[in-house]
Amino acid sequence: MCIGVPMRVLQTAGLLASCEDGGHIRSVDLSLVGAQPPGTWVLVLHDAARRVLSPEEADAIRSALQALESVLRGDACVDHLFADLADREPPLPEHLRAQVKE
Repeated sequence: MCIGVPMRVLQTAGLLASCEDGGHIRSVDLSLVGAQPPGTWVLVLHDAARRVLSPEEADAIRSALQALESVLRGDACVDHLFADLADREPPLPEHLRAQVKE
């Protein structure tokens, strides 16, 4: 299984960028998303940026990855890492709503 990781662009040289997340710096290919200014968040998979992220999206993905690490260590309490989902019932996608009988 491959998992994309949000990384912040530090500096660029054409379509190559130095990107950082959690103290880890990697060289990332920007060919699929185009040149990006420093400070931009990108979703990185196999050292290539797949798409540009908003800071909010990057935070949500980083929280989900942190929850995954916690669960793998045996920690069961990860609700605080999903603040956007806490205390609400997720809505069904539109195409499934018609299948539910009231």
